Amino acid sequence: MIDEARLRRLLGSDDLAWLVLRVRQRMERGQPLDTSVTLPDATGSQRSAVQRLLGRRPVPGRALTVSLPALDRLLRDSGASPAGLEAAVIALTGEVIDRELVAAEQVQAWRLAFAALRETVEGRPELADWLIELERGGLVRRLMGTPTAARPALGELAAVVRELPTGGELLGRFAARVIGRAHALDDRQPLATLALNAARALSGIAPGSGAEWRREAWASVGILRDELSATVLTLGLPGNSASATGRALGALREDGQPAVLTLRQVVRDEIRAQAPYVFVCENPIVVSSAADRLGAESAPLVCSNGQPSAAVMHLLRRLAADGAQLVYHGDFDWGGIRIANVIFDRVPAHPWRFGAADYASVAGSVPPRGHPLRGASVTATWDPQLTQTMLTSGRAVEEEHVLDPLLSDLAH
Repeated sequence: MIDEARLRRLLGSDDLAWLVLRVRQRMERGQPLDTSVTLPDATGSQRSAVQRLLGRRPVPGRALTVSLPALDRLLRDSGASPAGLEAAVIALTGEVIDRELVAAEQVQAWRLAFAALRETVEGRPELADWLIELERGGLVRRLMGTPTAARPALGELAAVVRELPTGGELLGRFAARVIGRAHALDDRQPLATLALNAARALSGIAPGSGAEWRREAWASVGILRDELSATVLTLGLPGNSASATGRALGALREDGQPAVLTLRQVVRDEIRAQAPYVFVCENPIVVSSAADRLGAESAPLVCSNGQPSAAVMHLLRRLAADGAQLVYHGDFDWGGIRIANVIFDRVPAHPWRFGAADYASVAGSVPPRGHPLRGASVTATWDPQLTQTMLTSGRAVEEEHVLDPLLSDLAH
C-alpha cells in the first residue's frame, strides 16, 4: 500500500516535477522504465533535489541524469510505493492512458466504421480515389466526431452509393426508399455532404457550391432535386421514339420551334443528339432568331440563359458523352466571361467565335458596336488575350450585336 505522505515528500516537490512528468510520458507511450532520463539544463535547485532523493554526491556539469531502475528500488525499499515507480506516478498524477494503444484502437475502430462502405466500393474503380480521400481526410471526423457515431452513418452512405447512379428519382423519394428517412439527404445534413461527394466522384463533375451546383451534382447521378424549376431552352435537338419528350423534340424540330425541357425530362428521358456539333449560346435571343430565320434548318442549339442551370449542365454532359462537339458563344462583357468560364470549366466545350480576334473585329467596327464596358474585369480562362483586348477597347458587345455570323454558322 502506498504511503502517500512519504511519497509526496520524496517526489512531490516542484524541483522533481520534470522527473515525474518524464516517467508519465514514457508510460503514456507504452515505453519501458528500465532506462535513465536526462534533464539537459538543470537548475541548481533541481540538481540538489535529485541529490537528496538518491543520496549521491554532486556530479559536475549542467545535465542531470536519473536512473529509473534506481528510483524504482528506492521507492520500494522506502515503503513509499511498495509496487514501484509506475504505481507511484499514478498515485501522484492520476491514471495513465497508453496513448499508442488508444491510437491503435482508434485506427481499428475507424476501419470497422468504414467496413460497410469499403465493401460496397470494392470492384468500383471509379470510386477508389474518393474512398481513399474519405478515409484519410478529416471530413468524416469533422461531421461525425467518433467512430461510434460514424459507423451507422457510413453504413447509410454505403446504401446510397450502392444505388447510384439511378434513373431519375426524386431526392426525398430516393432517401426514403434507400435509408428510410425522406429528409436524410436534405441540404446541411452530414450524410448529404458525403453523398454529394460520392456523386461528384461517379460523374466526374468539378467541385462547387451553392444550390444550383448541388442540383447539378445530384442530377449527374440521376437524382432530381427541384426537378421542375431548372430548365433548358433548346432548338433543333433530334428526337426519338423512346419517350414522350423524345417524340415532342422530334415534332418541334420538324416545325422549327424551340423546346424548353425541365431537369426531370433531361434526366429521366436521357435526351440524346447524334450530331457532330451542338452549338451553345448565352441568350434566348439567339434561339428565337434562329427559329425565325432558320426554323427546321438550324443546327442543334442549347441556350444557357445566363448562368447555366443544372438542366443545362446535365444536358450538355449528356450530349458530349454521345459524341457531340460542343461550341460556346456568349456576351463580350464581364458577366459573359464569368458564365463562359463556368461552361468551359465544367464541360468539354470550345469557343465559338468567342476569342480576342472575334471581339476585336466587332468592337473596332465603324461605328463601334455595343456599349461602354463596366464593372470589374474577369480573365477569360480559355483566351487571356481576350480580357486584355476588351480592356483596351472598353466596349461590351452582346450576342444581339453579332447575330448574323452566329446564324450563318447555325445554317451550315
